Amino acid sequence: MTEDPRRAPGADLPRWIDDLCAALDVDRSLVDIDRVLDLSSTVAHQVARPAVPVSMFVAGLAAARLDPAQIGPLLAAIEERAQQWT
Repeated sequence: MTEDPRRAPGADLPRWIDDLCAALDVDRSLVDIDRVLDLSSTVAHQVARPAVPVSMFVAGLAAARLDPAQIGPLLAAIEERAQQWT
């Protein structure tokens, strides 16, 4: 069985996100790590690797204006747009 690199020593992504959410007063339940990583992968492969951090920043700005129930559809719309990028 392969170990999850997000939980490797010094790279515990869930713990980092827990800490970051607490520090920035963000509701941790709104952060779906796997969904964001999947979206990041799609953007990296369909658009370009450098587009990932900027796309995620724009997604975060858009998500901040939404009701939490609208975040999933927002991410789906961004993923669909990235998949159609040529």
